[in-house]
Amino acid sequence: MLTRGLVKLGLLKGKLSELIREEAYRRFYMHRTGHWLGMDVHDVGDYKVGGEWRVFEPGMVLTVEPGLYIPAGSRGVAKKWRNTGIRIEDDVLVTSGEPKVLSAAAPKTVAEIESLMVAGQ
Repeated sequence: MLTRGLVKLGLLKGKLSELIREEAYRRFYMHRTGHWLGMDVHDVGDYKVGGEWRVFEPGMVLTVEPGLYIPAGSRGVAKKWRNTGIRIEDDVLVTSGEPKVLSAAAPKTVAEIESLMVAGQ
């Protein structure tokens, strides 16, 4: 999805499948989709155990926060995009059933965010 959006905005050019295979999105998407949350807030616990990706267990909390960042000095990028970024974070509790999105009430739409910005002025 991120690569498709980058192509639509003109930040990447080329065939979608090739851009994904070449990881061309990494220029603007340098992180993963999230991390553990815990007492230290960030990166608590191991992501792999015995060389295998860790299986979620009830009680674990993690973020889901893909973000795009366009550095100020990005060459080949229209000036209007430079020095911008976006990330919307959800914090999720793993349960024995459906996961619980702890940040479900956080504003995410453009209208909700703009409304908060106006209210804060």
